[in-house]
Amino acid sequence: MSRVAIKGSAYCLEHVPQLGLHYGNTPYTAGEGEKEYLQALPKHLQTYEQAKGYAPNMTYIGALPLEDLDAQPTPMYQNYNLEAPRFGTYGEIMPEDEFLGLLDICDVFDLIWLEKDFAASVREKLSKHELITESILARLEAGHDRAEIEEYLKSSDHTQVLPLYFDGKVVGMARAAHAVDDNLFAHVLLENLASKAGSVLALLHLLRNTGLKPEEVDFVIECSEEGAGDACQRAGGNFAKAIAEIAGCVNASGCDVRGFCAGPVNAMINGASQVAAGARKNVVVLAGGAIPKLYMNSRDHVKKDMPALEDCLGSFAILITPCDGVSAEMRLDVLGKHSVGAGASPQAVTQALTWEPLQKAGLTFADVDKFGAELHIPEITEPAGAGNVPLANIKMIAALAVMKKSIEKKDMMTFVKEKGLHGFAHTQGHIPAGAPFIGPAADWIKEGKINRAMIIGKGSLFLARLTNLADGASFLLEKPAPVAAAVSKDDIKSLLLESLSEIAADLKK
Repeated sequence: MSRVAIKGSAYCLEHVPQLGLHYGNTPYTAGEGEKEYLQALPKHLQTYEQAKGYAPNMTYIGALPLEDLDAQPTPMYQNYNLEAPRFGTYGEIMPEDEFLGLLDICDVFDLIWLEKDFAASVREKLSKHELITESILARLEAGHDRAEIEEYLKSSDHTQVLPLYFDGKVVGMARAAHAVDDNLFAHVLLENLASKAGSVLALLHLLRNTGLKPEEVDFVIECSEEGAGDACQRAGGNFAKAIAEIAGCVNASGCDVRGFCAGPVNAMINGASQVAAGARKNVVVLAGGAIPKLYMNSRDHVKKDMPALEDCLGSFAILITPCDGVSAEMRLDVLGKHSVGAGASPQAVTQALTWEPLQKAGLTFADVDKFGAELHIPEITEPAGAGNVPLANIKMIAALAVMKKSIEKKDMMTFVKEKGLHGFAHTQGHIPAGAPFIGPAADWIKEGKINRAMIIGKGSLFLARLTNLADGASFLLEKPAPVAAAVSKDDIKSLLLESLSEIAADLKK
């Protein structure tokens, strides 16, 4: 089995406050008794400039180094950098109007309608985007008359059509693809297209970041939490090929991998195994965000008179290739898994995903420089009573390290500080589950800042009501050993001739 490496990564955010306000699950399902919350929420929305200047968002796209995030003044939502760039080393924060344009570009069944003037405005903006090629831009529709859209909205119910907003105004609509199949109702297709569009944006940045041509992509694995299908197969797929199509990856195939928050790590192991086996030349693992999770904790944000921070969809893309001796290596012999019989307690899950794979490889907690698990932004989760999730994770690992006598109890907080990470990812389920640290970890290893990092994903399978079991997987990234030089045909010929000459000389004796 060959060794594999993380060749590059991309991370993007799509700032979509209006999509969240109207179709995020919490505000959308708020009852009659919550009028005060619903009336107050619009006053707590961040502007694009604020979202762009929010330190964790800057870190996610690579506009603020992860190692500098801890030093930012708090609360970070009161200390925006209003001069922050749109683009970072990994990706960008795309404004909502351009994302609606990208949504239309990714629609191949005429499900997204944009108003003419809005479509023209978006076309002009996207034409200046360095990653939106002419062939991609050509997919953007010319638009529809406002009167036509308004009539459609008046004559159809919410299952068949949903208005699309920008700056509080209707600028288009999302249509259903079937009159009675609720798998093809407007809200489902809008969610799926938004996830697809975010993935396309991340994939375009990945191609730019790595120098890989679209036609060189061999296989794509999509690992979001969305389901695409119809009444006969509710999650038949295939997001991966749909995304590859828009990005121009004409030689790629692909499939979808699911596992709630554990999906990305399982997808990484899946993709890396294919590359290691020689089945694929390279594999891209990617995912877009989830509209229903927008403003998920906004009730508490409004109560505490703070900005409603969950206004961005997250997306990422990772390129896995054969090991080159330079890029961070992904160890396929150091994999954690949460087995059926492992137990569901936090301690049992942590042991299965950290201690057990390390022990099998002859390593200890001390051999890992950083652990990246659930990297939620603390300022989002703490007001809602969920605490600092990344801190809780690294404390659990530290406690396990004490139990296994890897460290002394007095050294726990030193362990936490040195090996933990500040959360910088939105509460988008699969998005913060280890995946955001793959890029920075690979870069730190390549730069010699660290030698090893463990990426951890954990999933709550009970949400689907099939089992009460938890799920989880992990893998190790480390500095690669030198790659042995390949033996050429000329080398083989030379060796054969040399051997034959020696045999001939012996026969003459």
